[in-house]
Amino acid sequence: MRILYVAMTDDYGDPSRGLSFEHTNLYAALEGMGHEVVQFDFMRRKAAVGKREMNAELVARAHEVKPDVSFFVLFTDEIAPRTIEEVARLGGAPTINWFADDHWRFENFTSHFAPSLTWSVTTDADSIPKYHAIGAKNVIRSQWACNRYAYSKVSDQLAHDVTFIGQPHGNRQEVIARLRAAGHEVECWGFGWPAGRLGHQQMVQVFSSSRINLNLSNSSDPDMRLRARIYRLLKRIDESAPRRSQITGRTFEVPGSGGFLLTDRVPHLEDYFELDKEVGVFESTDELVEQVGWWLAHPQEREAVAEAGYRRVLAEHTYDHRFQEIFRAAGLA
Repeated sequence: MRILYVAMTDDYGDPSRGLSFEHTNLYAALEGMGHEVVQFDFMRRKAAVGKREMNAELVARAHEVKPDVSFFVLFTDEIAPRTIEEVARLGGAPTINWFADDHWRFENFTSHFAPSLTWSVTTDADSIPKYHAIGAKNVIRSQWACNRYAYSKVSDQLAHDVTFIGQPHGNRQEVIARLRAAGHEVECWGFGWPAGRLGHQQMVQVFSSSRINLNLSNSSDPDMRLRARIYRLLKRIDESAPRRSQITGRTFEVPGSGGFLLTDRVPHLEDYFELDKEVGVFESTDELVEQVGWWLAHPQEREAVAEAGYRRVLAEHTYDHRFQEIFRAAGLA
């Protein structure tokens, strides 16, 4: 298919931060699947010509490209709902947006854009009734996944005991300190940690060569990820409002790299993995400390879980699977 892909190339729209999650995962997967992907980077064009002209350029691009579908990953309010409607009309094709933060910004973000889209994709099953309540009936439940063109099992040699890759939000530093106090060596990378951020290939290498890869999605409350902070500051939304825990991309990327994942047990995780057989789980910091010790002491069991998780991701949880399901649901298969 010819896809007009409307999303950011740069991480949070900042070229100094490297490539965005969207570009490394969604864009690369669509290209890897063999689609003809025509990119429109609304953040770069907004920086170059301003918001109004960027919106006009997007409509003109849709008219020129005549895609089979226009696929959006919206950020804040750079693109107007009216522009999305014009992209569908002049492009002659349905529009789809990937909504990844419905857990905490449905009311203040998604609800303003979903009615203007042909289809909405949500990673939050619990938000589907909210779409229906605002008259947006064309909603597709999907989930994060692993981009098999960017993540793979690159090492069979273990070089790290316990690792964490992500920013030190919320109580993550305290959680890591608890593990270290219990005698576990934990290496951390990401913006805000002394070791800094890893490049993509380095990150995949760590996933593959760690005995335990931590995923601390619960630990981000009450602070927010950078994107959440930016949005809330722009919209002047109360930053003290709690956010529900959610599945993240890391949930699939670590097993998809052949690594063992130990993650907090978030809602609906069991829909995607067999817990303690394909990924390890914990529900409190005390249990995390206990689980780290147990899995380090049982290498055969740990390796079996990592292998089972790896097979499950390749069989069911790549972005190839996600996009095929999305396009099929939208009548574009």
